Amino acid sequence: MDNDIGSIVVTALLWSTPVTVAGTAVLLLVRRRSLVVSNVILVLTPLVALLSGLIGVSGFMFTNDLKRTVTVLATVFLVAIPASVALARFQARRTVWERQIRDQERAAEHSRRELIAWISHDLRTPLADIRAVAEALTDSVVTDTTEVTRFAQLIDQDAIRLSAMVDDLFEMSKINSGALRLDREAVDLREVVDEVAAASTPTAARAGVGFELSVPPAVVPVYADTRALARVLTNLVINAIAHTPEGGTVTIGIEVVTDGAVVRVDDTGPGIADDDLARIFDVAYRGTAARTPPGERGLPAGSGMGLAIAEGLVLAHQGRISVSNRHPGSRFEVTLPLHRG
Repeated sequence: MDNDIGSIVVTALLWSTPVTVAGTAVLLLVRRRSLVVSNVILVLTPLVALLSGLIGVSGFMFTNDLKRTVTVLATVFLVAIPASVALARFQARRTVWERQIRDQERAAEHSRRELIAWISHDLRTPLADIRAVAEALTDSVVTDTTEVTRFAQLIDQDAIRLSAMVDDLFEMSKINSGALRLDREAVDLREVVDEVAAASTPTAARAGVGFELSVPPAVVPVYADTRALARVLTNLVINAIAHTPEGGTVTIGIEVVTDGAVVRVDDTGPGIADDDLARIFDVAYRGTAARTPPGERGLPAGSGMGLAIAEGLVLAHQGRISVSNRHPGSRFEVTLPLHRG
């Protein structure tokens, strides 16, 4: 009896081992190609190895017991293969989802660190200016009335800049936390664009940049928060002015397309580097090309969050925002769904 058991073990090993080795080799070859195929091979290999061992031990004598065993294995095949395919697809989707979540978390953490670095740097400058001017006034270094007034204006300008940065941080935190609440209503997109154009024209004039407006004659109804939409367009227009050299032109226009209303903000600046296009809407990302220093050409100093805020507000309206290069300059497009009510 012991000899029979030993013989059975040896025979089973001789017949099942090659199948196992072959299955392992195939699995190693396809492991980088398809998770579904890998999972099917993982299920099939032990079943085929078991069948091979049974056939080897039986000596190819297909008795009723062997037929019953083979029938059971065939039934298991029919159940196990679809189940392994379904589980592999589920696992593949879960793996992709987990990878995307990890990538998003890493990107968010990198963005937060970048934001802290930028804000720390940008807060330091106006605070240092305010402190220096305040010390000069306190120590009576400046006594002339005209100079005192000018110093007070400098403090006021830096305070406004700090206030704008705090407002941007607060707005960005609401967008990221999902606490943003929009007061949406049916509005004519042309009216919002007109208001933004009227408010931005003096800024463009101080920067030596021409400003053009192109809107359709008919009403363009959208369902939006007027304040939020105006902020989106203002951020885009100010960004366009900042990156347009003197003598250039910024154009804001509206077009009605099949899936909504499109607002385009075009400039005639140097364009955006290809490496910057993918990150242009990241928080605190300002790029490196042709950036106008804060306060020059009469332009307001930015916090580096303007485009990120614009993207967040557009997405909150179920719209989309994109950027592309033109010749010359660049183009920002905001697409909003039309109001059908």
